[in-house]
Amino acid sequence: MNTRYRLTPVPATLALSLALIAGGGVLPAVAAPAHHQNRPGIQLEHLDRGLVAAATTEGTFLSWRLLATEVTGSTTTGQAGPDFAVYRDGKKIATVTDSTNYLDPAATDDTATYQVAAVVDGVELARSGDVSPWAQGYAEIPLQKPADGVTPAGENYTYAANDMSLGDADGDGQFEYVVKWEPTNSKDVSQIGYTGNTYIDTYTMDGALLHRIDLGVNIRSGAHYTQFMVYDFDGDGRTEMMMKTAPGTKILSYDDAGNVTDERFITMPEDDLAAGYANDDDYRKSAADYYEHVVDLFTQWHEHPEVVSGNWPATLEEAFGIDPRHAYPLSDTNARDLADYFIDEYAPGRSARNNLRAFEGFILSGPEYLSVFDGATGEELQTVDYEPGRGDDGLMWGDYAMSRIEPGNRVDRFLSGVAYLDGQRPSAVFARGYYTRTTMAAYTWDGKNLSTVWNVDSGHAPMSNPFNDSPHGRPGTDPEFGSLNTQGFHSLSAADVDGDGRQEIVYGSATIDDDGSLLYSSFATMPEGSATPGVEAGLGHGDAMHVTDIDPERPGLEIFTVHEGGAYAPYGSALRDAATGEVLFGAYSGRDTGRGMIGDVRADVDGIEVWSSMPGGTDASGLLSSTGDILEPRTPGTNMSIKWAADLTTQLVNGSGDGTPTIDDWTRGTLLTADGTRTNNGTKGNPSLVADAFGDWREELFVRTADSSAIRVYLSTEVTEHKLSTLMHDPQYRAEVARQNTTYNQPSYPSYYLASDMDFAAVPVPEAWTPGIVSALGSTLETLTVSGEVAGPVAKQLESSLAQAERAAAQGDLAKVRKAMEKFVKFLGQSKKPDVVPAPARAVLDNGARTILGMVG
Repeated sequence: MNTRYRLTPVPATLALSLALIAGGGVLPAVAAPAHHQNRPGIQLEHLDRGLVAAATTEGTFLSWRLLATEVTGSTTTGQAGPDFAVYRDGKKIATVTDSTNYLDPAATDDTATYQVAAVVDGVELARSGDVSPWAQGYAEIPLQKPADGVTPAGENYTYAANDMSLGDADGDGQFEYVVKWEPTNSKDVSQIGYTGNTYIDTYTMDGALLHRIDLGVNIRSGAHYTQFMVYDFDGDGRTEMMMKTAPGTKILSYDDAGNVTDERFITMPEDDLAAGYANDDDYRKSAADYYEHVVDLFTQWHEHPEVVSGNWPATLEEAFGIDPRHAYPLSDTNARDLADYFIDEYAPGRSARNNLRAFEGFILSGPEYLSVFDGATGEELQTVDYEPGRGDDGLMWGDYAMSRIEPGNRVDRFLSGVAYLDGQRPSAVFARGYYTRTTMAAYTWDGKNLSTVWNVDSGHAPMSNPFNDSPHGRPGTDPEFGSLNTQGFHSLSAADVDGDGRQEIVYGSATIDDDGSLLYSSFATMPEGSATPGVEAGLGHGDAMHVTDIDPERPGLEIFTVHEGGAYAPYGSALRDAATGEVLFGAYSGRDTGRGMIGDVRADVDGIEVWSSMPGGTDASGLLSSTGDILEPRTPGTNMSIKWAADLTTQLVNGSGDGTPTIDDWTRGTLLTADGTRTNNGTKGNPSLVADAFGDWREELFVRTADSSAIRVYLSTEVTEHKLSTLMHDPQYRAEVARQNTTYNQPSYPSYYLASDMDFAAVPVPEAWTPGIVSALGSTLETLTVSGEVAGPVAKQLESSLAQAERAAAQGDLAKVRKAMEKFVKFLGQSKKPDVVPAPARAVLDNGARTILGMVG
């Protein structure tokens, strides 16, 4: 059995003591490990009850969290755990046993307040905080839209809210929301033109803007350039943010009225300052700048390492296939002659779309950084060089080698993610490249310093001529990682594919093991009718990837992918074993298969269905079962899936551009029409976020209003009889939510089979260390002291012990946490007056302390 998970129920006596803490909404229960270990469990977030209410035509719908740490076993319809008493305006109206939702049909208005309380073995515990219903059935997070702008070319642009993430920035058990603002002139990496600045805002649920990060003019705007990882990396119970930055990136702070109170640039490394770089630099290339850039490149052609080594032509004329014109080294005049030829004749001759005279808006030089920010304040915590650097403008990456000449394209393809590489603490993963050279770097953050865990680099794909020799599908120069070239996708996933308790990085058609070694790179034999029949070829690049337990009859996880290699790829779509990369089924398409999705859309079929944009008549067109059987020729949408329905099936979010987003069920039709809102990213039709942000196990839909004045949050109000712990306490799902904003947004999946026919006994329950639990116990003690239930000298002793434990938890020193909590228990157990804590308060505090002791070993 994977030692990082347990499937055994918590004993009833332990469950009762834990629930005494859980009921209050301040300190949910966290079970001690089933078998004691001298190490903490996997680090997860401390979350509160997450109660939410929404008005419906049938009454008021309530939904709340079951934490993974409260699970005591399973039933045929769900996981076992506390029952819950439901209160309206202070009066008990129901007890819920089989789920964590309730419809109050007797609700008469939307001014009522609701609470829930855990009930264990008939004992009703403290109530959660109260909530009022969302009167319109949804909530809105008000936004502060950035000001419009004008590019250096005189083009006007405005802003729209784009991708989102979430995390507990202040450690109170509730999420804050991070919103990316993209200008209306944001670009794909291959598109010419200037862009406005990208902004990253952090808001509370009620719309208070905590801070804004202005990435500045030296970070181009677009899906491929900026991803933002929001996570508690150092284990202090509060989130940090990591993202790529550059000179000119700055942080803006705000007061309660939304006014800017402080504005400061990131700290540039001393080496860059000494070299003359500054935060007011502007590295964007105008068309004239790019022309001079080409002239400089040509002037230095004879010095390029690939030319010196004989790998590339000695002269540019040879590279262009024309007669010799000049002696080398080239003079400035001769370099300009060849630059004119390259831009005006050679490039257009390769493709009519090559208009390098208009090439502008790209950042091809200057420092690149990776920065860590405090999630609550936006304070810059550390800035280091982004690894690896670009090296050049894309010449070595193949950006000049194809018919489409696209400087700054392949070199500036970025991905990011979060992964539990050691099975306990989260690491951040930042990547560059996937068409040709593929690089990744994994980092840990200890609260003060970034530390490199490992680096992966395929090396550049060798080319005989950088102006006319495709590097796609060609291995890089690194003996271990060379096969990664052209295998990456526009996203990545963190998943424990080999069952060792540590997550791997699924990088499209290849997977990196938790230690940074290559687990596998998937290849297959090219079929008859392809461009290279009989040749072993990589599965190659694609746009959509999904990693979870798709076929419950097989052990472990599966990966469903689509591929765009056309006649040069062995498959248009494929399902493969996540542990080995072996293709289980798939089909050749001969063309770019651009879209693909999975989901339990047919409850009458075992397993999770898969589908893609494969052309009709192929062996993989239509809706397929998890074993590859064609179920029907029609297919659902492919933009984004959502767990919305009460029966554990999967629904689809449809609508793109100016269309109204809908949530559609494959058999029942439209379940929600989100009037007045929009999705993002053009035809991709991505919501800002889909995640289990609060309430029961189902996912919420976050979409921007049409004018981007707010983010609208929709909650499923179908009453479910299934009881399942919050998806945010599954380590794979939580990491997937963090990376959902990465480039081509993909759904978030748990580490287990989640479908209408799931076996709840097979749902893994993590042994968790939730750093915020110590602060939560402190809040509970404060409430008891303010009320007078805990007083006298013992109150001070308890406060002192908890303060020591909180400091130790923030530092990640669990041995000191244990020592402080042992003192806490000793003080709590005193039997001589006046140092006697009343029995009810003692039960809550004692069990809270012993829960923490069980977690830290």
